[in-house]
Amino acid sequence: MEAKGVIVKVAGPLVVADNMGDAKMFDVVKVGQKGLIGEIIEIKGTKASIQVYEETGGVGPGEPVKITGMPLSVELGPGIVSAIYDGIQRPLDVIKEVAGDFITRGIDVPKLSREAKWDFVPTVKKGDELVGGDIFGTVQETLSVEHRIMVPVGISGKVKEIKAGNFTIEEIVCVLETSDGDADLKMYQYWPVRKSRPYTKKILSTEPLISGQRVIDTFFPLVKGGTACVPGPFGSGKTVIQHQLAKWADAEVVVYVGCGERGNEMTDVLGEFPHLKDPRTGQPLMNRTVLIANTSNMPVAAREASVYTGITIAEYFRDMGYSVAVMADSTSRWAEAMREISGRLEEMPGEEGYPAYLGTRIAEFYERSGKVQCLGSEGRIGAVTTIGAVSPPGGDLSDPVVQATLRVVKVFWCLEAQLAYQRHFPAISWLNSYSLYHGNVKDYLTENVSEKFIEMRIEAMSLLQTESELNEIVKLIGVDSLSFSDRVILETSRSLREDFLHQNAFHDVDTYASMEKQFKILGYILKLHDISKELIEKDVPFDKIAAMSVREDIARARYRLDEDFLKSTDIDEKLESEKAKLLEEGVL
Repeated sequence: MEAKGVIVKVAGPLVVADNMGDAKMFDVVKVGQKGLIGEIIEIKGTKASIQVYEETGGVGPGEPVKITGMPLSVELGPGIVSAIYDGIQRPLDVIKEVAGDFITRGIDVPKLSREAKWDFVPTVKKGDELVGGDIFGTVQETLSVEHRIMVPVGISGKVKEIKAGNFTIEEIVCVLETSDGDADLKMYQYWPVRKSRPYTKKILSTEPLISGQRVIDTFFPLVKGGTACVPGPFGSGKTVIQHQLAKWADAEVVVYVGCGERGNEMTDVLGEFPHLKDPRTGQPLMNRTVLIANTSNMPVAAREASVYTGITIAEYFRDMGYSVAVMADSTSRWAEAMREISGRLEEMPGEEGYPAYLGTRIAEFYERSGKVQCLGSEGRIGAVTTIGAVSPPGGDLSDPVVQATLRVVKVFWCLEAQLAYQRHFPAISWLNSYSLYHGNVKDYLTENVSEKFIEMRIEAMSLLQTESELNEIVKLIGVDSLSFSDRVILETSRSLREDFLHQNAFHDVDTYASMEKQFKILGYILKLHDISKELIEKDVPFDKIAAMSVREDIARARYRLDEDFLKSTDIDEKLESEKAKLLEEGVL
């Protein structure tokens, strides 16, 4: 690889080089004497504009630029799971061992370890016919994830040789006899991050991504292979919601991308995840998690790369037949990086200075989600679910990034500062949020939870909407002016808000609620509502109804362990006994 160009201009993360006639768009280049990693984003004649993914301080005109001839790519193979990478897939733990606590500019370390040995177990035999996407062996990467080694896309042929045993990823484990000669297969492959990985076809997803968060699973569900965005002002809990979904969502692999948010938030993830147990496997959560960190104190330009790196790794695990969840925190910082680079390129600005192609880039990112039939003769099904946090200035939902995101996602979890100030978390507004997946998950919830679940959800939402209308009246003329039946609605809605929608992410039990537990708690609240209406009709005083002690039992139900609570009938019995007692007192 010899020097092809020479730097003529440096403007922050943008470097312009001349004598780049042999270069192609999106080629990776090494910039300056230190060999900083960059990517060509514009070509005019023999001049190329380069987006540099490292700090460019000290780089000046006259220094060389080397062209690799390759697009920005990731290495996909054993060693990805439980790793933490920067935006261009450099392993931060390896960099720390080599260079200390800070990333040295121009440092070049392998993305996947060349020394680690993996126990490769073949799943095919000599003479088998394979096509691109077929699995020819497995590696037990962690106790939670079996890494399925696939034939690279575009290669097909007959197995000439297959090995079993401990190998590094550089060793040949399979030889295919193809029409163009023998193809040597290793345990890893490359893939350009800006190109989505192919699949056979997209499939309509009908299975919800169970998160254990009551307001999400019951009122605003997300499907496996779906898309969601979480916009909200500073301090409204976007990052905690992302963390909760990364911890508890029933995805088999989680890719958490910290693109531009504060470094201490990634530190929280690194500190917590190794100690938290996955509720499905009982293994540490890091055993199924990939972390990509390009935080606010890391190079601006690499924020865009980190988003694409994350979604490409997710597609790779999807192709193995896994359900993968991608958390991007936050896409606003990625958009701001795009705006900065666009300004330095002197492109015509769009709304609020963002580039005119902002909406296209955001759509391209979210469109890589979906439930698909994977390549290969087996017809595996995999899914990538994408949840992006958006941080609009001042919580303004008319921000171009929010609006561009809402045009492509199907779930909108609207965070409200007012709820956050009231210490109501998750601060997801039940009046402004929406999900377009209710129809998709209807049959699943009917079969796996209860036939009554959909009906109960609609009733609960109707009560909350009625409460909003009644509160307007209360503000004007006071609560005493309402009828007793309206006051029962206010009481039930208060219970829905405080005992169901409110959830403590830092409580050992309340942090996660199974669908069965959610259904049972919601059922108790609505049953109490029906009993209260019945008692009002029998002329039982409202004060006595509001003072029923069973309300406290329902409020405490979310702190009870599933194995105890789901088998118990004590609240049912108490509801009936208190109802009978009040009816008797009412008659007397």
